[in-house]
Amino acid sequence: MGLPIGGGGLGIGTIIVLGLIGYAFGIDPRILIGGAEMISHGGAPSYQTERRSAGKTGAPKDEMGDMIAGVLGEIDDRWSEIFQASGQNYTGPKIVLFRNSTNGGRCGMAQSAMGPFYCPPDRQIFLDTGFFREVETRFRGCSGNACKFTAAYIIAHEAGHHVQNLLGILPRVTRMQQQVGSKAEANALQVKVELQADCLSGVWVNREEKKRPGFLEEGDIDAALTTASAIGDDTLQRKATGRVVPDSFTHGSAAQRKRWFMIGYQQGSVQACNTFAANAQL
Repeated sequence: MGLPIGGGGLGIGTIIVLGLIGYAFGIDPRILIGGAEMISHGGAPSYQTERRSAGKTGAPKDEMGDMIAGVLGEIDDRWSEIFQASGQNYTGPKIVLFRNSTNGGRCGMAQSAMGPFYCPPDRQIFLDTGFFREVETRFRGCSGNACKFTAAYIIAHEAGHHVQNLLGILPRVTRMQQQVGSKAEANALQVKVELQADCLSGVWVNREEKKRPGFLEEGDIDAALTTASAIGDDTLQRKATGRVVPDSFTHGSAAQRKRWFMIGYQQGSVQACNTFAANAQL
């Protein structure tokens, strides 16, 4: 779904359409309208994790690459259904699978150390296939077959950023971050973006389970929650420095990430994922 973006302001018809989209998806229309007024240039921020897709490039020919492509196909199918139910069209992201490093387009160089990330201006998800093995070994987020579902959770999180981009949320948040008075305030907005993506990944799991009974195996959800905990800002900071600095969080605490994934999974609706609501309890 391409929302009209231009430098000359929005017509009343466009504003009405964006308002209706916001109502349908349970998103504050001001977020969408503000986002549609932006023009995204080079040096844009990327959104990281710590389909039949529209395209797939640089994919390593191995079992992991095949699994990722299959998961993205299912993610695209479910989001297409969700968008269609609200009278909108969904266009899936391009996926770039790589090892070690690759050209990240307008978001700069993609490297293994960055982890998976989404590049909004190019509408591309970059995944180093080695990251999923690292989840099992370094982060100990899963073991055995449960690692396949953990990989699906991580991919679904990045696809959640793509959904946010289509709805105009990401550019709006970028502008808000440029206007706030401190790094802590900008980080707080970023945490809301990441927790919403966690919630949207839970929505996908909910819809996929309904579409394909037996999709989930025993231990899958626990593995995803373990991974969410392992890559929470507080967990990573505590391991790296022995202390936690909440104002520096950019992805949310372990408890927050688990909570918002479960909100999406249990309720199965985009409306439940409004982390930007004034009364949202993060």
